Amino acid sequence: MIDLLPTVLTVLALAGAAWSVALIVLNKPLLPVTKPKLGLAAVLALLEVGLLVQAVAGIVKMAGLDREIDKFSFVGYLVGPVVILPLALMWSAAERTRWSGGVLAVACLSVPVMIVRLGQIWAGHA
Repeated sequence: MIDLLPTVLTVLALAGAAWSVALIVLNKPLLPVTKPKLGLAAVLALLEVGLLVQAVAGIVKMAGLDREIDKFSFVGYLVGPVVILPLALMWSAAERTRWSGGVLAVACLSVPVMIVRLGQIWAGHA
């Protein structure tokens, strides 16, 4: 896969999680949108684009792979974060309490976990 991309995605996901926790601490729901919340939206949009790039690159590299890996799990861990992040964003937008940030924090924290597991599958660990 792309060597630097998992690190960048992990940093973006952790930044998004920290920003979401800050919203919880400040007792601010995700909506209405203000300038600081637009920054969070920009981080999440950049993270989503990076996850899409990782998914496409991973599937292309998997197709040309000459060794055996668990393809179903690999594709699942590639597509999972791409789907989870927009769903969490919609859920947190619908949540009108301070805990809208909690939904985003959990989604953002799931991304590094899936990236680590993706690397393990790619390296050939079960």
